[in-house]
Amino acid sequence: MAISSPYPPHTDGPRPVWWRREWVRHGALAGLLALSGVVILALVRRQTGTEGFLVGLGLAVVPVPWLIAAFRWLDRVRPGPWRNMLFAFAWGACAAALIAIVANSFATHWIATATADPSGADTLGATVIAPVVEESAKAAAVLLVFVFRRRDFTGPVGGAAIAGVTATGFAFTENILYLGNAFGTDQSIGTSGIVSVTAATFFVRGVMSPFAHPLFTVFTGIGFGLAALPRSRRLRWLFPVGGLLVAMSMHALWNCSAAFGQYGFLVVYGGFMAPAFGLLAWLLIRSRQRELRVAREELPVYVYAGWLAPAEPFALGSLRARRLARDHARRFLGGRPAAQEVVHYETTATELALLRHRARAGRVGPDFSTREHELLVTLWQHRASSRPALEYAAHVTAPPPSPVTYWQRYGHPAPPYAGYNPYRT
Repeated sequence: MAISSPYPPHTDGPRPVWWRREWVRHGALAGLLALSGVVILALVRRQTGTEGFLVGLGLAVVPVPWLIAAFRWLDRVRPGPWRNMLFAFAWGACAAALIAIVANSFATHWIATATADPSGADTLGATVIAPVVEESAKAAAVLLVFVFRRRDFTGPVGGAAIAGVTATGFAFTENILYLGNAFGTDQSIGTSGIVSVTAATFFVRGVMSPFAHPLFTVFTGIGFGLAALPRSRRLRWLFPVGGLLVAMSMHALWNCSAAFGQYGFLVVYGGFMAPAFGLLAWLLIRSRQRELRVAREELPVYVYAGWLAPAEPFALGSLRARRLARDHARRFLGGRPAAQEVVHYETTATELALLRHRARAGRVGPDFSTREHELLVTLWQHRASSRPALEYAAHVTAPPPSPVTYWQRYGHPAPPYAGYNPYRT
């Protein structure tokens, strides 16, 4: 591969009309989410009362940092921008929650009026209407990221992270409502402490099943993540639809557990939801490990072409080496900005490796060369802090020397350093 100048010529394109400018769209979206937040919080406070709202808010926030940290950990090979995560959480907590509370109330009231059976309307609302409305409202955030931030939507793991954070925001608002109402019940019957309704509600929703809503919506995110991968256009739309249907079905099963008898919740929780959560987590972690393996196997060709240093493919294919590189950059190469440079470099290099992997499988479009060059230019521009940090990480974590055999797949002779490890002393 020929090495061209890493700096493409600068060209000034036509200025977009005012309503297409990025700051206008971002401002409109932020305003919409803020308005939704004010309305939904006012509705929740109206149902729970001020004291119940504050108690519910304090308890509902407890699992949020852990869930967000879990999804960021899952997505740390190619982490999406924080602005996407902030948008996803805000959409789930504000817009999706507002849509759900209004649509669920309207539909349940309409069914109760039409059938003159309020009890049946409540059951139908919980088992059919709520799963459809809530999962569709949460899926809208994933769809918006998929459409407007396609390059940040890197595959099933990235889709799962966006969907999980959206559902975390939705569950946060929903928990305020449930915990606030539980506190109101305790106030009316005079219970408190560990035997209170509030404590029981928090244990079920905040300790036993904080992953419930994220688990449902993650299937929608995986569907969009699969749709983001190059494949047949005729089949691409099936993945998001299939993921959404699975999310709705699991949500309906979870809501039906109360109708399965005294131990229905425990049966559904222990026999289905917990195993499904464990299996899904295992599959996503395996998918993340596959991305690391692709980085180790595909990036050496860019070493041979002169774009990367010899140690970088190994370091970029190891989570431990990546973490050490970030820590080294933060401590010795310029603080937090240098660490962010390394994160950006690692993310870009992984995307480059996956792009080449798809190209070798014949699953790229005509813009492959343009996209490859864009990624290489980005790496070149961020190499000042990133390359020393990755070389240090490779030196610390490198295994004993062994022959390098993956050059042959590209048709290149092995480079002079292929038979030994220059970073092992």
